[in-house]
Amino acid sequence: MEQAKIDRINVLARKSRAEGLTEEEKKEQDLLRKEFIANVRGNLVAQLNNIDMVNPDGSIENLGEKYGKKTKRS
Repeated sequence: MEQAKIDRINVLARKSRAEGLTEEEKKEQDLLRKEFIANVRGNLVAQLNNIDMVNPDGSIENLGEKYGKKTKRS
């Protein structure tokens, strides 16, 4: 997400606490928040899909390949 959008989220949050938002600003805030949350979730899933675990027998298992939507490594 671009820094300008994050800054806009913060501006709207401060304005909401200080004086309230118009209906148009509330809609904008809601859309920006949803985009931000989707971005955070996507980044988290990508990180979790890249976790490797060492099993007790010494083999390495990628959790993204086992549980996620990641394609198998070559």
